[in-house]
Amino acid sequence: MKRLFKTTILAAALGLTVSTASAEELDIGVVLSLTGPASGLGIPTNTGFKLWPDTVGGLKYNLIVLDDASNPAQAQKNAQKLVTEDKVDVILGSSTTTPAIAMGETAASSKTVQLAISPAEFPDGKGTWTFRLPQSTGVMAGGIINHMKANDIKSFAFIGYNDAYGDSWFRDLKEQAEAAGIKITTEERYARADTSVTAQALKAIASEPDAIVIVASGSGSAMPHTTVVDRGFKGTIYQTHSAASRDLIRLGGKAVEGSFVISGLAVLPEGLPADHPSKKLATDFVNAYEKEYGAGTRNQFAAHAFDAWLILDKVVPVALKKGKPGTEEFRVALKDALENYGSIPITQGVITYTKDDHFGFDDQARMMLTIEDGAFKAAK
Repeated sequence: MKRLFKTTILAAALGLTVSTASAEELDIGVVLSLTGPASGLGIPTNTGFKLWPDTVGGLKYNLIVLDDASNPAQAQKNAQKLVTEDKVDVILGSSTTTPAIAMGETAASSKTVQLAISPAEFPDGKGTWTFRLPQSTGVMAGGIINHMKANDIKSFAFIGYNDAYGDSWFRDLKEQAEAAGIKITTEERYARADTSVTAQALKAIASEPDAIVIVASGSGSAMPHTTVVDRGFKGTIYQTHSAASRDLIRLGGKAVEGSFVISGLAVLPEGLPADHPSKKLATDFVNAYEKEYGAGTRNQFAAHAFDAWLILDKVVPVALKKGKPGTEEFRVALKDALENYGSIPITQGVITYTKDDHFGFDDQARMMLTIEDGAFKAAK
């Protein structure tokens, strides 16, 4: 199917307008984990880019997609190529946290906006040119802690990646759990490429928690889940928004039934209140996506990719008033536009970037899901 036909149909379904492009073009670099341990995030993300309409803010565009192989060093190398050789106007990626962080230095030194497709976090003073498309771990951790409080869960064990994604989740869970009077019984870590977490699972279960929080992503989220269930854990199990995909259900099978997943909105927009500001946009996107790719293919990661278009389509015309694509003036103006545009409804919520907040989401950008009969449902 040709892009023009496909994207025009999608735009119509979402109530959007595909503008007539000028002679100028926008060069957009994309870095995704299309191979390696984190490919379960990069591959579905890439499908979202394939559904972009034909213009961004009235400009034709070129997408240059590179694979970081789930490797931070390769992600940084790709970002450097994009800004020095391809001279892109904006970088999107990576779909994985540590590669996205590695790209942040290149984005800042080249004064090129980075829209990270993972909740990458940086030390103070770093990442100044990086804006995130997913919800922060703090926002999502709050959803888990609130659910624990509502269900009288007094303690939990942590099993998560031993990388930046695991670090940020543990930090935010620990801070919010302490404030809520909830105890963390043990902190167990493992590498993304590990093929077994039996030792970590046994230690977590031995700590006698009411619940276990698993911090993993994509298809990799099923292995620790099935391990703790196989080893006899009967308590509540939580997963993060990086696990909110059909891979968890497909690979986890009966073991994931009854568990909870804190998620973005595009996984189950039907479960949102009628007056939620993203309900119609997210529902229309899901319907258009599944018409293209098949029933049940919806996923949070493709929605992040499409949200990048929704955001850029708003701010590119603002930046064009101060510079042309291919110039530093345009790139600086694009950053300023993102920080000052105000609220933009997207599939995952309403995002409002500011100079001091490059995440931009509030608590309306999350929902708690449960798994029943092999499907996601809104949790009560």
